[in-house]
Amino acid sequence: MTQQVPSTEPELAGVRNFRDVGGLPTVDGRRVRQGVLFRSGHLAHATGEDAAFLTTLGLHTIFDFRNAADQKLEGPDVELPGVRNVNLPLSDPADGAEFWRMVRDGDLDQLRAILSDGKGANRMIASYRMIIRTRTAEHSRVLHALAEDSVPALMHCAAGKDRAGLSIAVTLLALGVEREAIVEDYLKSNAKHRRYKVHRSSSAASAYSPEVMELLSPLFDARAEYLAAAFDTIEETWGGVDTYLKKGLGLTPETRERLRERLLD
Repeated sequence: MTQQVPSTEPELAGVRNFRDVGGLPTVDGRRVRQGVLFRSGHLAHATGEDAAFLTTLGLHTIFDFRNAADQKLEGPDVELPGVRNVNLPLSDPADGAEFWRMVRDGDLDQLRAILSDGKGANRMIASYRMIIRTRTAEHSRVLHALAEDSVPALMHCAAGKDRAGLSIAVTLLALGVEREAIVEDYLKSNAKHRRYKVHRSSSAASAYSPEVMELLSPLFDARAEYLAAAFDTIEETWGGVDTYLKKGLGLTPETRERLRERLLD
């Protein structure tokens, strides 16, 4: 397994899945600098103590990849003094709106219809592929911002797993981080204290029965096959990471080097 620099990870009361991405190794022997790149779930429910901790990080920019429907459901991020908030939705609120309504409100038969027999996992794989193919402008904007002035930065979506996970992965690819280390960091979102809390409309026990939770698990798991699908899409669409960064995201060698200087030891 890839050796990583140990870090003290705070367990925040109202923010799930927070961690520093520092310590991850690059293929040329460098490491991501501690204290410059963070990831988490949304900040809408951050407590005063959480906000106080986040303020100590000296953040320049928070990238919020949620869409308008997410923000309506969960609320806006807490505002931190002196921090720039950039909202870059990586999914359309209308895309899958009925699907997610069924996830929240559907009964067991409805959930079986949309999630059983691998349909849930297949949906996640398709989503990861689509984000890589269609959200090049957003990922380009993030990488250019990081290269210019936007660090330390925090990237988040709702759970901090999928949209933020992909944006972190793209950033790490640009830095030359080892592929195995990228996958390991992504899979950390499965830790019990980091996982997104599933919210369903009914509070009845049947709404959270073992079968329901098993059906929902592909949507709330971080699975290596999902990230592999994203990497495969880069290979299939652009022929490799370097071409993806250059032609897909418009990252010049000079900008990529500035990014590495800002984020690597």
